[in-house]
Amino acid sequence: MANRVVWLASIALALVATAHPALAQKKYDPGASDTEIKLGNIMPYSGPLSAYALIGRTEAAFFKMINDRGGINGRKINFISYDDAFSPSKTVEQARKLIESDEVLLVFQSLGTPTNNAIQKYMDAKKVPQLFVATGATKFGDYKTFPWTMGWQPTYQTEGRIYARYILDNLPNGKIGILYQNDDSGRDYLKGLKDGLGEEATKRMIISEIPYDPSEPTVDSQVVALKTSGADIFFDEASPKFAAQAIRKAAEIGWKPTLFLASISNSVGSVLKPAGLDNSKGIISSNYIKDPTDPAWKDDPAIKEWSAFMDQYFPEGDKTSTFPVYAYALAQTMVQVLKQCGDELTRENVMKQAKNLKDFELGLLLPGIKINTGPTDYYPIEQMQLSRFNGEHGELFGKPISGAIGTQ
Repeated sequence: MANRVVWLASIALALVATAHPALAQKKYDPGASDTEIKLGNIMPYSGPLSAYALIGRTEAAFFKMINDRGGINGRKINFISYDDAFSPSKTVEQARKLIESDEVLLVFQSLGTPTNNAIQKYMDAKKVPQLFVATGATKFGDYKTFPWTMGWQPTYQTEGRIYARYILDNLPNGKIGILYQNDDSGRDYLKGLKDGLGEEATKRMIISEIPYDPSEPTVDSQVVALKTSGADIFFDEASPKFAAQAIRKAAEIGWKPTLFLASISNSVGSVLKPAGLDNSKGIISSNYIKDPTDPAWKDDPAIKEWSAFMDQYFPEGDKTSTFPVYAYALAQTMVQVLKQCGDELTRENVMKQAKNLKDFELGLLLPGIKINTGPTDYYPIEQMQLSRFNGEHGELFGKPISGAIGTQ
C-alpha cells in the first residue's frame, strides 16, 4: 500500500511538472540564484557629466524599496554601480569588473554615448545584456549588429526631427545656430534635425554648427560665436553642465534667440535653475516623462507615488529634477522584464523578455506614450511632446508626436 501511495505521488508530481514547466526546473546564468539577482550599472558619479549621478542614486534607492517589499519573484536585487567619470577607458574597466569579477546577470542603464560605445562589442561578444542604455544614440537599437544591446528613451534623431517639424511650421525663415557635443550623440541630433528639415531647408536655415568637447571648462566662446553668426534660433544640444552654461551666457551677451533645449538637459533643478530661471523663460524642449515641477501633475497618482518614494528612500534627492523621475521609470521597466523572466533567469531569456514589452504603460510617462518592443524593435519609446518653459515649469503643448522617418 505504501509503495502504491509513493507511486501515485510521483505520478502526480510529474503531471504538475508537465503542466507547469517552470516548477520543474529553474534556469540560471551567472548573476542569478534562488535568492538574488545581480544587476550591474556604470554612472558618471564624477567628472563633467556628474549631474547625471542623480540617476544612479535614484535607481539604487528604488531597488532598495523593491527589496524591502520582497524582491522580484522572491529574489533580492543586488545593484552594483560603479563610477566611470564619463571616461570610455574607465567604462571598459568597470564593465569587465562587473562581468568577470562580480559576475552580474546583465548591465543595466549604463550612461553615455561614447562610454556605451566603448563596451558594446565586448558586451555582445560576452553575450551579456546591455539593457536600457542611458543614451538616445540610434546605434543602440541596431538589433542586427548588436542583438545584446537595447536603448530605452527616444532616439536623438527622433527628437531632432520633432524640432525640425516645429521650426518648419512656425519659424520657416529662421536662421539656426547649433551647439552640439562632439560625439555620436551630438551627430545623431544633427542628423535628425537635418533629415527633418530636408535638404533645401537645411542649406538655407542652418548657418552655424559648433561642437564642444566635454573636457572643456566652458562653452562660452562657442555661444559668442553662434550669436555672431546671426542665428536667431539656437539649438542647445548639450549635457546638463554645458547646457546651463550656454543658456546663461546667451543671456549675459544679450542674445535672445528662440532656444531649443535637448531633452537630455530638460531639467528644472539640474539645468534651468543653475542657468537662471529668468534666463530660461521661453525655452522649448521635448518630453516623454512627467515633470514633477509642473502643477498639472500635482494630484497625479504616479507622481504622488514617486514623491512618496523620494521622501522615504531618497530624501536628499532633488525633487525639482526630472532625472529621478527618469530613473524611477527605467527601474520600473527593468523590474517588469525580470518579472516576465520568472524562474528562467538566463541572459538569453532576459533579452527575450526585453523584446516582448507590449503596450507597457508607466504612470510617469506622458499620457498616450507606451513602451513597445519586439524582435526587430529595440526602440521602446518613440513619441515625445513639446513644452515651453514659463519661468517655473515647462508647459506642454500639442500632442505626443513621433519623430520616426516617414511620419507626419
